[in-house]
Amino acid sequence: MAGITNLAFRQLCREQGAGIYVCEMITTQALVARNPKTYRMIEFGEQENPRSLQLYGVDPATVRKAVEMVVKENLADHVDANFGCSVKKVTRRGGGSALPWKRNLFRQIVRAMVEPARDAGIPVTIKMRKGIDDDHLTYIEAGQIAQEEGVTAVALHARTGEQRYSGEADWESIANLKQALDIPVLGNGDIWEADDALRMMRETGCDGVVIGRGCLGRPWLFRDLANAFRGSDERTMPALGEVATIMRRHAELLSRWLEDEREGVTGFRKHVAWYLKGFPVGTDLRRGMAMASSLMELDDLLGKLDQDAPFPTEVLGKPRGRTNSPARVVLPYGWLENRDDDTVPEGAELDDSGG
Repeated sequence: MAGITNLAFRQLCREQGAGIYVCEMITTQALVARNPKTYRMIEFGEQENPRSLQLYGVDPATVRKAVEMVVKENLADHVDANFGCSVKKVTRRGGGSALPWKRNLFRQIVRAMVEPARDAGIPVTIKMRKGIDDDHLTYIEAGQIAQEEGVTAVALHARTGEQRYSGEADWESIANLKQALDIPVLGNGDIWEADDALRMMRETGCDGVVIGRGCLGRPWLFRDLANAFRGSDERTMPALGEVATIMRRHAELLSRWLEDEREGVTGFRKHVAWYLKGFPVGTDLRRGMAMASSLMELDDLLGKLDQDAPFPTEVLGKPRGRTNSPARVVLPYGWLENRDDDTVPEGAELDDSGG
């Protein structure tokens, strides 16, 4: 969710419903170096509670320094460690979904996060995938290590790194992890509607869910989830006019956060197709919104929409956001040869955040 879960989008989602909204992926090296871009990315709103910080790192020493900074400078109330990213620039350095294969290094990194956070009462959670590929599954052992090291909860995206975002999530793996651990297990993968979350919890026994691509262009999903978890059948089916209002709010929040209207509206462009998915909107109008550079220009285009167009129920349960084909996970040279080798790969730490 790099480039998506910034302060503006998190505020928009909080306005729709309750939940813990995690910031974009922050690299521990960039945090320790006080990279200006990274510091902008860890800004939280005044009403944001808990302040949830997503960290990524490969060097235990750097990871520890980063969490010590979080504690000393009161940067967050919750730390979520990313061991699930399948992006090439991350895995080729041994990070993300590649890292749990090196179980000793994985344990050291988890310990480096938990120890400084524990005394400050800051919970540490982790998110991960099933493994590198079907021949190199790690999720059960990684979950057990995380539990032993004091992690509060584990979230599993029920795909391998090789799958990326293709195919269907293997919810059975979530059930397997739940049976193997005593700490809470959160499920992730193919939750497009609130009823998918209920079905996942029913079928796997997991303790909660993590939403990723499901909220793209659908921030009201969190309102539906809140209703679903309290036993209500009420679901949000906004007409196009209501969606237009939310789109305008999103662009406005981005502009306010970035303190630059043009930059905010430009940053909003990538969301247009997700919001309009399934609605009867012409190609020219869609293209115009995806090229807008000011709120006034966006207002003019939003005003041309058919405000009464009903929500397209045919897209319910359909994937949103990134979809791709499986691809071999790019790893550091010799990465698979020795699982117990805890050597940090040369140049492993990324000095920029965001995935």
